[in-house]
Amino acid sequence: MEDVGDLVAAARTETGLDDFGEDTFREGLERLVRALRTEARLNSVGEYSVRAVIVRLLKNRLRIEDWYRRHPQTDEEPIERPLVGLGLPRTGSTALAALLGEDPRARSLRLWEAVEPCPPPATVIGPDQRIAAAEETVRLQHEVAPRMAALVPSSATGPYECHDLMGLDFKSHFFQAFAHIPSYSTWLVGADLTPTYRYERRALKLLQWGEERRPWRLKSPTHLLFLDHLDRAFPDARFVMTHRDPAEVIVSVADLYSVLGGMFSDDVDPRYLGALNIEQWAVGMRRALAFRAAGNEHRFFDLDFRAIQRDPIAAVRSLYAWLGEPVTPEFEAGMARWWRENAESREPNVHPDPATFGIDPEQVRPLFADYSERAARWIARDPAGKP
Repeated sequence: MEDVGDLVAAARTETGLDDFGEDTFREGLERLVRALRTEARLNSVGEYSVRAVIVRLLKNRLRIEDWYRRHPQTDEEPIERPLVGLGLPRTGSTALAALLGEDPRARSLRLWEAVEPCPPPATVIGPDQRIAAAEETVRLQHEVAPRMAALVPSSATGPYECHDLMGLDFKSHFFQAFAHIPSYSTWLVGADLTPTYRYERRALKLLQWGEERRPWRLKSPTHLLFLDHLDRAFPDARFVMTHRDPAEVIVSVADLYSVLGGMFSDDVDPRYLGALNIEQWAVGMRRALAFRAAGNEHRFFDLDFRAIQRDPIAAVRSLYAWLGEPVTPEFEAGMARWWRENAESREPNVHPDPATFGIDPEQVRPLFADYSERAARWIARDPAGKP
């Protein structure tokens, strides 16, 4: 892995641009690259792929700043009352985001535009070449790691998590899924992500520039760890939180990290991945409980994983009743179509034995006992949010 100076120079050379904007991204980039150089056990595919991700993010940041320089009025775009999906990973939030993405009156962050946000989609005449490029990336990913289709169903044009937009500030969880970088992981949990979320807001303004304004639907489990920071950038955000047995969740997410890491390294440590996820999500849940208890309960709507699986459209209807927004016939038809098509093509998903990751479910559950007790009450509320 090259040093930071070489990576920055590569991004500048490939774009012909120079201005990265505020330098809040520098510490994360430097810590990430240092960890990749000294701790990661990347194979040749990993070296190439992770470098490409870093340079892509730097190029995206350069292009965003260039757009704002030429179109400063973009900063006047309002981002009002976004709905943010969160919860422990593997709790049905990906399926929920896909269902919400069928609402023509709302705006999701789509995979292809998260990967390359600039120029704004509304400015492109004719087919957008970024879509075809993202479709090919998804196809190759599933070809190289077939289990990814079962673990994380994805579509180039479907809703995507906030990881890439957070990566523009180089404070994003997805780096640790690519590589063994414990020093970066430890630093990230204690970092201030306020600038990260403010830059995500900057990117969202650009993405909606020139479009009819619709409320954003965003999503990432990572937000659990940084709700205080997210709140500073999106003070009017509302949240939909998905719930599932934490012991099942930890095994599933460790398995996901193992599959992703196995694409980029020939030396994946499953027990480290188990311990990392237990520690980080326990911290994240404690922080989320504290945020909710600090006068923010009214901003949350809760959905049980089993309810989504049992009757996904009813689950979304209850959420929209809480939002005070209609589920139009077009929206409902789109959800029914998505669920039917994905249920028919969904791959079987069997995880390894928890012991593979050094996980004892009966030792995990006590770490999340406060959360589990509160979650049972939250999901028993009616659509108006009342007990």
